[in-house]
Amino acid sequence: MALDIACLSCGESADLTGRGEADGRIALTCGACGSQWLRGGRDECTRCGSSDLQTVPLAMVERSRGTQLSVVGTRPVTLCSECDDDRLRTYHAHRPNPLMPEELPTVGEEQMNG
Repeated sequence: MALDIACLSCGESADLTGRGEADGRIALTCGACGSQWLRGGRDECTRCGSSDLQTVPLAMVERSRGTQLSVVGTRPVTLCSECDDDRLRTYHAHRPNPLMPEELPTVGEEQMNG
């Protein structure tokens, strides 16, 4: 049985490389966006060290027509109950909808003026 592993930043699943670490975890690198993360071992927040983490769906948003935004998919994102409390409250208040990205694609001035 194969594991479904995807980049935590961009969702890439094919262009990933891994390297074993001394503590038994695997350091993964995404060839598409350059993101790096550790897999295996005890999961904890990289900012505060808390192990109270929740994985929620994050919307992937693109401009579909003019200034209209469309959700084109979701990917899992792990949030810390301590550091990401506001985002988790927003997600739980709007469930089952996915959490929206913190930054949305914008329309450049040149596209608005034609």
